[in-house]
Amino acid sequence: MGSTTSSAKLSTKFYSKTCPNLHSIVKSVVKCAVSKEKRMGGSLLHLHFLDYFVNGCDGSILLGNTSSFKGEKTTGPNYKSVRGYNVIDYIKSKVEAACPGVVSCADIVIITARDSTVILGGPTWDVKLGRRDSKTASFSLANDSALPAFTFTLKIHTFKRVGLSTKDMVALSGSYIIGQPRFVVFQDHIYHDTNINSSFAKRRQENCPSTGYGGTNFAPLDYQSPKMFDNNYYKNLIIQKGLLHSDQVLHGDGSTEPLIEKYSKSLVEIYSKDPEALYSDFAAAMIKMGDIKPLTESKGEIRNNCRKVNYEQECSKVNGDDET
Repeated sequence: MGSTTSSAKLSTKFYSKTCPNLHSIVKSVVKCAVSKEKRMGGSLLHLHFLDYFVNGCDGSILLGNTSSFKGEKTTGPNYKSVRGYNVIDYIKSKVEAACPGVVSCADIVIITARDSTVILGGPTWDVKLGRRDSKTASFSLANDSALPAFTFTLKIHTFKRVGLSTKDMVALSGSYIIGQPRFVVFQDHIYHDTNINSSFAKRRQENCPSTGYGGTNFAPLDYQSPKMFDNNYYKNLIIQKGLLHSDQVLHGDGSTEPLIEKYSKSLVEIYSKDPEALYSDFAAAMIKMGDIKPLTESKGEIRNNCRKVNYEQECSKVNGDDET
């Protein structure tokens, strides 16, 4: 799958006349949110990924349940692990005050992901805009095979299904270093897998029971710099200290190991020898993600409230009781 013709209608200057202060509004809110809690930067980036993997970047993950569909928030992969909804809501309220009915929630999510990455020390890129919001969500797709599962032997087929290459997958996987999964996600890996450093596994086992759900506590994917965007994720995989099974198997596979080795090198060394390395590859993959299957022109809508389709918002205002 490649970019559709709709992606050609996206532009980095899409809101230059209709909402010229958009980027400064989003950046100021993201900066505040991350300054209060650095973990939020990773959460906002993760929110963008999970939105994209279900029918493209259309803001569907933000929708709650309606009379006609069940939202994606309560699926197995998303329930109590996806965060940042309130930040998106606040950004939307600020944007609506400045330029009502102009900017989609989908575009806000994408700008927010870019700004979060930069604030946490990662690369920047020019974000193409002009997407519209979906009028529905897909609980079944989000709950089944659409999202890259942490237990996959290798996630390549999931990424290729949505138009991303092996290089895209490895570069984007590094962003999970600023995430914090629940214990249940890596429980099996630290107790039963053999491709894990024994001392690292024992340390993780101290706060994670071998059986049962494992509680609702979280653990950082990277203990060296858990709240920064860097290349420690790749260094950890080389010494078998990947917290997730799906990540550790990337080092050892013939198609992905060379990329892991390259991205694990110092950033200075990478840039001096290869301009298409971690940060530039990550930025290119993020742009590529945004180009695939966008809703543009008459498709979708511009939601007034990111959590509700406009029809549901209007219907909620109607009083069905007769006056007596």
